[in-house]
Amino acid sequence: MFQLLMPQTATIIVDIAAWGAFHALTGYAAHRLDDSRLERDGWLLRQRAFEDGGRWYRRRLRIHRWKDRLPEAGALFAGGISKRRLPAYDAAGLAVFARETRRAELCHWWAMACGPLFVLWNPPLAAALLIAYGVAVNLPFIAIQRYNRFRIDALAGRLAAR
Repeated sequence: MFQLLMPQTATIIVDIAAWGAFHALTGYAAHRLDDSRLERDGWLLRQRAFEDGGRWYRRRLRIHRWKDRLPEAGALFAGGISKRRLPAYDAAGLAVFARETRRAELCHWWAMACGPLFVLWNPPLAAALLIAYGVAVNLPFIAIQRYNRFRIDALAGRLAAR
């Protein structure tokens, strides 16, 4: 297998820069996605039976206790939308919020998917640790987006039933 050989210090610098670049690039790519592509949950984003409308995240992960402590970068790029608060409390505002949770979730899935690239220039143990780091950093954000979207979807359903 092909592997780039660099001094250890250079490898560490490249690893740090690579994770930063992967997150920035996937964030920008998600930001540039057309809104119409995010109107529905695709295969990756759809709710699974175990998630139980987001209740699994609340019961098992106690997500409601820690989710607001993590950073939120939805408004990092011009025209982006923060997910700290609902943009509006009507059906349109809920739809915008759900769309933005899809955008953020995709961004974190894409960033996590970049992890295997670390095998190109790292020894096996370091590559495994860097991939584990990518999973550990991105999964909480994915869980938050899913939890929030499923709650918003339920609220939108109740609002539509009125």
